[in-house]
Amino acid sequence: MTIVIDIRSGEVLEELQQAVADRGIRNAAITLVGGVDAFTISTMPAHNALQDDITTYDQRGELTGTGEVVDGRVHVHVVCGIEGDVAKEGHLHAATVATFFVRAYVNEITE
Repeated sequence: MTIVIDIRSGEVLEELQQAVADRGIRNAAITLVGGVDAFTISTMPAHNALQDDITTYDQRGELTGTGEVVDGRVHVHVVCGIEGDVAKEGHLHAATVATFFVRAYVNEITE
């Protein structure tokens, strides 16, 4: 069964984490679509795959992403399209919704 979580304001990961916790979801696949007002992502530098290079973008972006819930914990990777037809991508650390929305489609995995 797919659960739709509509985030109209706030911090995306916090809202998503709270929504899956409220529903008792322990394991799931996630698909995201929407727009954010600011976001923070990380990528791995070429010389150290265990390190995170974290960058915050204080600008609006069109967001698409995939992720998972494992043992109740949300983990998401995104691509955000920003002004100038530029794509920024990586592990999502934070994203703020104020002007737009983010819709998450959560497909619970039952064992």
